Amino acid sequence: MSLPSPVQIREANAHLVAVHRRVAELERRLEAADNTVREQAESLIRKDEQLRAATQEITEAKDREIVYLHEKLCKSEETIQKFQNTVKEKDALIGQLRHRCQLLDNICKSRPLLDGMLSHMAEAERLGPVTGAAETISLSLTDGDSNCSPGRMGNHKDFSLSEDDMDDQDLDDIVFGTTV
Repeated sequence: MSLPSPVQIREANAHLVAVHRRVAELERRLEAADNTVREQAESLIRKDEQLRAATQEITEAKDREIVYLHEKLCKSEETIQKFQNTVKEKDALIGQLRHRCQLLDNICKSRPLLDGMLSHMAEAERLGPVTGAAETISLSLTDGDSNCSPGRMGNHKDFSLSEDDMDDQDLDDIVFGTTV
């Protein structure tokens, strides 16, 4: 083999130096790329941890709000149930009061008749018994045509006394009056 010429040796050395420079440049670039990739990976890991923490915080806040809203819903349902029971009670009371109002209306409509009857009864009490006509009165009370005869009073179809009225007949000192 022949020895390379000095020009070839210089060219080979220059080529080796250029290759060496190129390798050094590529190694620097590779190291910079590795640093960049490492920094990006660390940044992504930090961001991932931050996102996980934020997601966990949001999830806990959501769960707390769900518990709060569920408790509020239960309280609202209890309140609604209480209101519904109150409304039912009030409706029942209104029904009773309507019936009583109707009775009072009927009483008020009958008041003029009752006032007239009471004034007639008061006048009869003031007059007292008739002297010397006891036989005439007893005959008129027991004749068959009278609606007020003692034997027919309980059997008359238009007028009958209830058991309470029968018990109260022995109370002679009753004072009649109305209040409005």
